[in-house]
This record gives sequence, structure tokens and C-alpha cells, in this order.
Amino acid sequence: METIKPKPSKKSKTRFAKTFQKVINLRNATRIASSNGICVLVSHNKFKEDSSIHGGKSQIFERNEEDVKARNRAVMEALVAKLFASVTSIKAAYAELQMAQSPYNSEAIHAADQAVVDELKVISELKRSFLKKELDLSPQVTFMLSEIQEQQSLMKTYEITIKKLQAESEQKDSGIVALKKKLGESISFNKSLEKKLNASGSLSMFDNLQFPLLNPTHFAQFLHYTLRSIRNFVKLMIREMESASWDLNAAVQCIVDSDTKFPEPTHRSFAFESFVCKTMFEGFTADANFILHHDSLPHDKQLNHQMFEKFMKLKPVNPKIFISQNPNSTFAKFTRSKYLQLVHAKMECSLFGNLNQRKILNSGGVPDTTFFAAFAEMSKRVWLLRCLAFSLHNDVTIFQVRKNSRFSEVYMQCVTEETLFSPADMNDSAVGSGSEPRVRFTVVPGFKIGETVVQSRVYLSPPSR
Repeated sequence: METIKPKPSKKSKTRFAKTFQKVINLRNATRIASSNGICVLVSHNKFKEDSSIHGGKSQIFERNEEDVKARNRAVMEALVAKLFASVTSIKAAYAELQMAQSPYNSEAIHAADQAVVDELKVISELKRSFLKKELDLSPQVTFMLSEIQEQQSLMKTYEITIKKLQAESEQKDSGIVALKKKLGESISFNKSLEKKLNASGSLSMFDNLQFPLLNPTHFAQFLHYTLRSIRNFVKLMIREMESASWDLNAAVQCIVDSDTKFPEPTHRSFAFESFVCKTMFEGFTADANFILHHDSLPHDKQLNHQMFEKFMKLKPVNPKIFISQNPNSTFAKFTRSKYLQLVHAKMECSLFGNLNQRKILNSGGVPDTTFFAAFAEMSKRVWLLRCLAFSLHNDVTIFQVRKNSRFSEVYMQCVTEETLFSPADMNDSAVGSGSEPRVRFTVVPGFKIGETVVQSRVYLSPPSR
């Protein structure tokens, strides 16, 4: 008799398929967890209930995944800490390398260079391990060691910085000593220059001068000392121009005609002397009110005596000290006015790189420079010469010689030591050949005191053929 096998129901087939699919999924999940270093044990009893199997697997997988992420994050933070510690060590080694350059220290340079190489090797090894996923770091230990290494590197950097600052401080101290020495030399030079100014034109010979005995000879003598101070200032001004890289020939052509020829380069100084004298002697005999600071002039004898008193009072004093103590005096006003007129703003800026002296004078102060000291001495002597002129019993007039005027030994004196024309020229001029020398320009104006003539100083041009 044939046995009849029962036919499986459709419902049992569906349950078996679902269970088999869950087992396959669980095996795949277990394999994924094992590849990350996690071993998952699954009990067959958990497959009895569908809901309990699915929930337990999900919780275990999520918890293990969070642990892996936390560990990976800690390892990456340790890696970054170690990387920054190495960079800080390289920075300290580089600073030490720079410090060893000056003064040169071969041993320190070699040690710093080796430290840089070692840290670069460490970084290279970290890079290789990271790319191959072979990092084997203990986060806590690595953090601690990296912190120690970074602090040591920072300490080394600070020590190097302190040494560098000490070296700079010592260098600045040496510079201060050198500047003090230079200042002392400048002060000595200024004192020697003042002595030279006084020695080249000492006014002590006029100490015993008496008003009733004044005569034109005293004026001529004092003019000689005044011109010496003018020449000293001109020489100083030319040196400043040369230091500022001025074109002296172009500067001379601005003073005299461009067709003026100088047989010697040193003769160019006469053009600058002419410019200074023209400025300083301008308004020489214009008005005595400015000197006396009176609204009206006194009688002639009283005027002469008051001028003589001003002459004797100002003669022995230092002009810079007098101006600083009497900024509103007529002499101080005269000096400021003449300086601003003679030394143009563009000229001062070109010579000294600024307008400090101009600003100080405009504010009522006195510049503490060699240039102004020479100018103040020159201004003082021109002022005293003017006082002396008004002290004389005779009227004083000033005159300039026109260009191309015929040379006259009565009114003129040639400023050059050598003669600019030969004896043959003199003979020709004597017979009226028309080859006599002519005045090119006036260097120092002349003066006429009553019937007495103080010769002007002129620069002559060679005779025309």
C-alpha cells in the first residue's frame, strides 16, 4: 500500500526562508565586526524569537561601532599631538641654528641640523604608518610624551630668544658707547671751531675803544674781521653743499651770469661770498630805528653814542646765548630775518634733510648746530659793524660796482691773489688800447665814510682782445 507524504504548507516555507535569511545576515555582520578587531559571539538560542534576535544584534553592533570610532578618534588626536610636538622641536632647532650663525659655532650648527633631520624622520615614519593603517599608538602615553616634548622645545626656544635679546642689548650698548664717543668728538670739534672763529677774528683789540676817538680806520679794521667770519661761513656752506652732492657749477650760475668763467675751481667761492655779502649788507644804512627800537631818532650825537654803547655791549657776548636769552631783541630779529632770507627752505631741506633749524628759529628758539653757530657769529659781526657805522661822526654810505665797470684802484680791490692780466695788458691799457680788465661781479661792497673810501672787493674778468 503506497504511503502518502503530506505536502508542506505555504506558511511553513515562508517562515523557513525568513529564518535562513536572518542567519546569512548575521554571518555577514559578524564578519564585518571581526575585520575591525571585534569578536562577536552569537548564541543559537537567540534565533528562537524573531524580534529578540534582530534587536540584540543591532545593539551589539552599534555599541562596538561607537567604541571603534572613539578609539580611532583618540589615536588621531594623539597623532596630531605628536605631529605638533615634532614641528615645535623643528622650530626650536631652527632657532638654535640661526643663533649659531653669528657668532659662528660649528658644533651647535651640526647639533641643530641633526635635530631637524631626526624630527623629519619621525614625521616621515608617522606619515608612512598612517597611510598603511599601521598606527600602533597608545593615546594616553603619546599625549603625555608629546606634551613633554613640546614644553621642552618651547623652553629651548625661549632660552634662544633670551640669548638673542641679550646679544642685541650688548650690541646696542656698544652702539651707545660709540655714539657717546662720537658726540664727544663733535663737541670737541665745535669748541675748536668756536675757538678758531674767535682766533681768526678776535675782537679783543676793540675792548679799549673809546667813543670820542672813533674814526674810519676803526671801521675798516672791524670790517676786516667781519669779512673773515663771512668767509668762514661760506667755506662751511660749500662743504655742506658738497656733502649733499650739489652741483656747485649750477649753483654758481644761479648767482652770477652763466658766461662767467673761473680759471680756478677755488674761485667759485667768490660767487658764494658775493651772494652772502649782498644778503647780509642789504639795508645796511637804511634806518637806525630798527637797531635802537625807538619810534623816533635822537639827535646825532646822542644817536652815535647810543649806537656805540650797543656795539660795546654786544661785542663780547656769545651770539647764540644772547639770542636765546633775548629772543625779542633787535639783534635776534635781525639774525632770524637774515637766516630765513639767506638760507631758503629748499636749500635747508637739501643740505640737512629737514627744516628743523627753520622751525626752531620761527618758534623763537636757537638751533644747536655748527652751521647756525657760524651763521650767528657772522650775523653778530655784521650787526656790530652796522652799529659802529652809526657810531661814527661822519655819514656812512655803501656802494656796489656795476658789471663791466672799468677797474679803479681807488674804489676797488681785486679778490684774487694772482693778477688776471699780464703787464703787457697793463701797458696796453695805459695807452688806451681798451684792453683793461673789467669787473665781473662785486664780492664785497665798498663804503664811503665822509671823504674816506673803503675799497670794495671785486672779481675781475680777463681783458678782451
